Amino acid sequence: MLGLKLSTDPRWVNIVESNIEEILTDHAWCEQKAATNAITIITQNSDHQDLVTDLLGIAKEEIEHFNQVHELIKARGLKLGRERKDDYVNDLVKFLKKDGSRQQSFLDRLLFSAMIEARSCERFKVLSQNIQDKELAKFYHDLMVSEAGHYTTFLGYARKYCGELDIEKRWQEWINYEDSIIRNYGKKETVHG
Repeated sequence: MLGLKLSTDPRWVNIVESNIEEILTDHAWCEQKAATNAITIITQNSDHQDLVTDLLGIAKEEIEHFNQVHELIKARGLKLGRERKDDYVNDLVKFLKKDGSRQQSFLDRLLFSAMIEARSCERFKVLSQNIQDKELAKFYHDLMVSEAGHYTTFLGYARKYCGELDIEKRWQEWINYEDSIIRNYGKKETVHG
């Protein structure tokens, strides 16, 4: 379960199915934000050539996912609504260390990113296994695989470049924090809602 403590209740999919336009719009903007996040990490850590290369790949993939979701929206005669605020991500931002070293900030940004990818992966799995729409079930299965790769990339770079810090302890703190906030979610037709 990607280290996550709490699985999403499959009944969340019933909420999602009540408003497909909303989940697709929210999902599209999540992909855009994920691309922006990868670019931000690159900008702040351009001295790591391998990280730059891999995160450029992730940014491109996230933009391609944004495009795929947008194409689904258009094909279904729906509209891409305005960007949505992501309360889950905003709650995670509150846990980022803001008073540590540059290295601690780098580690936290990578773990923050890994956490979002882990939860997105878990949500996509729940969607792929429970949604009645076969096209969306396959779509979310394919994205689940992609998100799992992103999750391992972020964790891998945390371990590679932040080894002097207690990465596993901090990752466990992130897992515990995420567990404390995720209980407030799973009630809306959004990816993290």
